[in-house]
Amino acid sequence: MTRSDLCEGPATSALQEVRDFYEKMPYPAPVDNLDRERDLYANPQRRRAQFHLTWPNERPRANQEILVAGCGTSQAARYALREPDARVTAIDVSKTSLRHTLDLQRKYNLNNLELHHLPIEDVRKLARSFDLVVCTGVLHHMPDPDHGLRALRDVLRPQGAMRLMVYARYGRAGVYMMQEYCRLLGIRASEDDLRGLAAVLAALSADHPISGVLRRAKDFRQPEAMADALLHPQDRAYSVPVLYAWLDRCGMSFGRWIEQAPYLAQCGMVARSPHAARLASLPSRLQHAAVEIFRGTMVSHDFIAYRDDRSEVSQPITFAGDSWRDYIPIALPGTVCVRERLPPGSVAVLINRSHKFTDLVCTVDSFEDRLLGAIDGNRTLAEILQFTAQDGDGDCRALRFFERLWQYDQVVFDASRAVAEPSGP
Repeated sequence: MTRSDLCEGPATSALQEVRDFYEKMPYPAPVDNLDRERDLYANPQRRRAQFHLTWPNERPRANQEILVAGCGTSQAARYALREPDARVTAIDVSKTSLRHTLDLQRKYNLNNLELHHLPIEDVRKLARSFDLVVCTGVLHHMPDPDHGLRALRDVLRPQGAMRLMVYARYGRAGVYMMQEYCRLLGIRASEDDLRGLAAVLAALSADHPISGVLRRAKDFRQPEAMADALLHPQDRAYSVPVLYAWLDRCGMSFGRWIEQAPYLAQCGMVARSPHAARLASLPSRLQHAAVEIFRGTMVSHDFIAYRDDRSEVSQPITFAGDSWRDYIPIALPGTVCVRERLPPGSVAVLINRSHKFTDLVCTVDSFEDRLLGAIDGNRTLAEILQFTAQDGDGDCRALRFFERLWQYDQVVFDASRAVAEPSGP
């Protein structure tokens, strides 16, 4: 285990306020057991699926350099456990959070993990560069998120990727109402105030704007979660257009949503709306912005971004031309196949358990079920068509099905064998 000397960051009052907050109320709530995480990622297909979500057209590689920026109490330890061949570097402004991570490092003998007490603004002091930068739930708490994102870009390798999460604007309207309520009453992160706040939340009307968030968030009434959501000293949220503009001005380009189905006009109740065709005809940025408003309850945006000077196409998945025939579909680990109580004409329904919207179910008919059964993580789409004896019109139906599986976050594609389609004459 390598651990740097503790480094103090810029002494701004806003940064100090955030640092003090997390010293008192570390979040997520500390854990002392990562056995389930270890067991889940013992399956190499799970790691492979996560790799190709980020880099569809590359082959998995060992010895990656991963930075977890704003690691909290356990996130960096989880990455070090998942990726034993990678070198994981973790930074955070909270010594308390780092101590909890250090406890996990020692318990699980994570020799591939380094911890640094360092704010994101000072990440260049590491004098290192990274293949993957993970920063979830952090940049929206910074006094200057642009400064933070540009600092992370500076340590991202040209062909690297970032996995980011920031708050979404519309779905958090009730949260911001309750933040204002707490400010008016002078509620603080004390044991008594948090106990009283929990009782108030439990007594709110079922149609209060925050009620939907309370139902969906498993840990919201825990003291650490309540404090992080309602009492944090620094908090901002992003609509889709604001998020895209933020990336543009910080030298980054949008790659894809970690879960893309909630943003697509082709999925769920959006596809059945009178405006489905109009939405689907929009450029992707506008479509994502419109669907966010249509759904109305997204509380965060979880996505992959790349440097804007990246020399290769970052997300090359396309179903035009013939390159799709060389894609290898890999089932995402959160998917389940239900074969009871089905809609008419269906033999199965696919559900991604990570989705927070219950309308995002993918129905499967008998023709599609044969294709589904041939997905083994090794066969290309062309080989699946041969294996299931599909040709002619069957190819077109199969293509539509595989595209739908991808749109609904049922599969990712290993496109490393695909030959890029010509871009023009």
